[in-house]
Amino acid sequence: MSETIITVEGRFDYHHPAERGTVLISAGFQGPEREPVVSRSTALHRALSQTAEQFRAQSAVTWWSADRLRVWSERPWNKDGRQLPLVHHASVALEVKFADLQALARWAEEIAVQDGVTVTGVTWALTEATKHRITAEAQHNAVRDAVDRATAYARSLGLGAVRPVALAEPGMLGDETRSPSSQAAAPMMRGAAAQAGDTALDLKPEDITVASRVHARFAAS
Repeated sequence: MSETIITVEGRFDYHHPAERGTVLISAGFQGPEREPVVSRSTALHRALSQTAEQFRAQSAVTWWSADRLRVWSERPWNKDGRQLPLVHHASVALEVKFADLQALARWAEEIAVQDGVTVTGVTWALTEATKHRITAEAQHNAVRDAVDRATAYARSLGLGAVRPVALAEPGMLGDETRSPSSQAAAPMMRGAAAQAGDTALDLKPEDITVASRVHARFAAS
């Protein structure tokens, strides 16, 4: 009796609470005189860096980084098309990765109202150990989903048990077009932007999604 080939895509999405949060900060000032702008921005940079280092010493922060201070000048134009006096700018970007998400929320709310500081966003993530563990679980469950799908198709055709012939990540079986929604098992980190100013900071940690997709071919008779 000839065999029927059944090709399916197995899917599984694993959702896990965020374990790390990286605060993205832009700090600096602008004004008509270069020296005070640079001086104030340098002092602010130093203060934020010192606080980040204190958090790291307390194990609330796993790492932090800061770019070099950028200084530039421009002559803006008014609405009548006239060039205005020179304006000097100084700015530095910092990233601070927190293991203590409560400390992250408190600090971000504190500095967001500080003159010269903009919290440009918070990126949520998992630890490497958790990411590896749940990626393996997502892959395992995606394969089980593929078996279940193929079995259901075989039963619908009045066929017996399915026998695996090939298993691959999307696009690697060699004879199908990869679906735009298909992707190999990989963590998808989604960050929430938290803007300073009148808009309230959204500091609720997001769930991290680890999605696994596999293509599988089975034979049934």
